[in-house]
Amino acid sequence: MKLYELTQNYLNLQELLDNPDIPQEMIISALNEVNENIEDKMENTAKLIKSMEGDISGLKTEEDRLSKKRKILENRVKSLKTYIEDNMRTVNKKTIKGKFFNFNIQKNKPSVDIFNESLIPKEYWIEQAPIIDKKLLLSSLQAGEEIMGASIKQTESLRIR
Repeated sequence: MKLYELTQNYLNLQELLDNPDIPQEMIISALNEVNENIEDKMENTAKLIKSMEGDISGLKTEEDRLSKKRKILENRVKSLKTYIEDNMRTVNKKTIKGKFFNFNIQKNKPSVDIFNESLIPKEYWIEQAPIIDKKLLLSSLQAGEEIMGASIKQTESLRIR
């Protein structure tokens, strides 16, 4: 196979990988169709992985940026609503009709204010099932303790460096 054909095959694979609608089986099938020795195929597949990991990192950064921007906008909206409400209260008006919007200060749905939890009767508490502390369990097993119902398992996974 010529170099330009291999290059085109991997560009086609990149397009498949970028499309979330393509099923995993089709991607594996396309990878298997690339005709080259196993070492080269693994190297080129690792390049695709590194490229996608770079995309993932960029997307996470963008998600963080957008999340921060969303929070800023949410806080500004809250601040502006508080500004309107404060001004309505200052002029002692609970209703104002505008050209495009109507403003009303109304009662919210009732909610509970707990000011001393220790005085609340048990019938109002939700019992929760105990949760196993897996970190503590692992460290005890690693220290040589024998614990019925648990053992250490050691799995393997691929690392690309």
